[in-house]
Amino acid sequence: MAARWPFHPQSKIAWEKTVLRILYIDMDSCRPDHLGCYGYARQTSPQIDRIAREAAVFGNCYASDTPCLPSRTALLTGQFGFKTGVVTHHGTPSHPRRPNMGGGARSADAALPRALVTAGWYTCFISPFIQRHSAWHSGAGFREVLDTGKAGHEIASETNAAALPWLEANAKRDRWFLHLNYWDPHRPYRTPPEYGNPFAHEPAPAWPDAETLERQHASYGPRSASEPINYRYRNPKPTAREVDALRTREDFKTWIDGYDTGIRYMDDHIGQVLGELERQGVLDDTAIIFSADHGEQQGELNVYGDHHCADEATAHIPLIVRWPGVTKPGRHEGLCYNLDLTATIAELAGAERPALWDGTSFAAALRGEAWRGRESLVLGQGLWTCQRSVRWDDYLLIQTLHPGLKPLPPTLLFDVKRDPHETRDLSGERPELVAQGSRHLLAWTHDLVSRPQAYADPLNTVIHEGGPCATRGHRDRYVEYLLERGMPGAAEEVMTRNAV
Repeated sequence: MAARWPFHPQSKIAWEKTVLRILYIDMDSCRPDHLGCYGYARQTSPQIDRIAREAAVFGNCYASDTPCLPSRTALLTGQFGFKTGVVTHHGTPSHPRRPNMGGGARSADAALPRALVTAGWYTCFISPFIQRHSAWHSGAGFREVLDTGKAGHEIASETNAAALPWLEANAKRDRWFLHLNYWDPHRPYRTPPEYGNPFAHEPAPAWPDAETLERQHASYGPRSASEPINYRYRNPKPTAREVDALRTREDFKTWIDGYDTGIRYMDDHIGQVLGELERQGVLDDTAIIFSADHGEQQGELNVYGDHHCADEATAHIPLIVRWPGVTKPGRHEGLCYNLDLTATIAELAGAERPALWDGTSFAAALRGEAWRGRESLVLGQGLWTCQRSVRWDDYLLIQTLHPGLKPLPPTLLFDVKRDPHETRDLSGERPELVAQGSRHLLAWTHDLVSRPQAYADPLNTVIHEGGPCATRGHRDRYVEYLLERGMPGAAEEVMTRNAV
């Protein structure tokens, strides 16, 4: 028997005889449809796919709140951003509210790592995330935090420089939970030049086609086809794996090769981690979970290499769970949130579920039992736009509360099963579906505001503080840029729809 971690002083749960470890691999900005186990033609993920063959693969998991800070806050606290107050990266709505629970209770007491520690697990977070977003609450409950030091700009080899020594020292110990965070799919695409391009001789995905690229390049918006790096007035140079504009299919191939190469480079280094677990003889009794904080728009709604909307490309995330002794391998298409994973981990780890949590365990699905998932999901975005969307059946309804600097209408409706790249807005021709989605959103909102710990909608706070914080204060300079491009109509639209 391996050496045991010391109990947390509050632990009241006895050790189980089974030795089990939990490795949660958090892949920033990783789209599920760019992984082999989700049907991608390119070989981006052989190591992930190897585990997926023994795992439950969830086809419709979504981050409740995006992008990075809201998503990880929802995962770690088990709560919607509407409740925690965290829906963006800056300003008041980037800090958790302190719930009025009485008795000196703190929101940190409801964090997943705290629940695991209380149940006798040792928790470790290997990530620069706390520093990157001043997200001090993200460390709540972790017994150990290893900052990889480059605020999200590290590559997988630098992440493994911390992860592999930790595993070498601790892999055989009982009951640890390791949250291991890779950043390689996130822009800028910075995989070392010497790694080469594994996809140099493979065609790019068929969408966007040349006509779409031409139309998008003639439009505008931060990270659009005409300005995928940034606005011109503060535009850095693209990396060798990027382009400064997407005009042609050749431009898109360069761009998407950079993204896919980042995923493949990360996957290689995930293979090193799996190899270390195998070398120490504990791979077979380690629960392995792959997921992401959010996906990535790669042309959807004319955004490239970023995560600006509460849309399918941004909110849809991979979820692959292999839990020894529990998981029956297979594919599950029910709708679920990332914070449902929080509840599932707690249940299977023998941890108490805090009353504040909004997640619902899907452990039944892992066991191969009947599981239908949720009827609908409500998704939020508060950084580049202020949006709430509803995902149900085959549809996604997006309501834009504030467009940022983008030409987004107030309402969009897509059939994401038949139109995953969101190219055809159905809102005008299917008003009954707009009404149905709106009812789902109203019911969700009513449920939250009717609870004893109800607060005002934090997305409204984002708007009241000046709009989406990634574009806040940039309106006038962006209008000048549009006028330089000869787009007076677009400049007028931005002036009209955006606060300074």
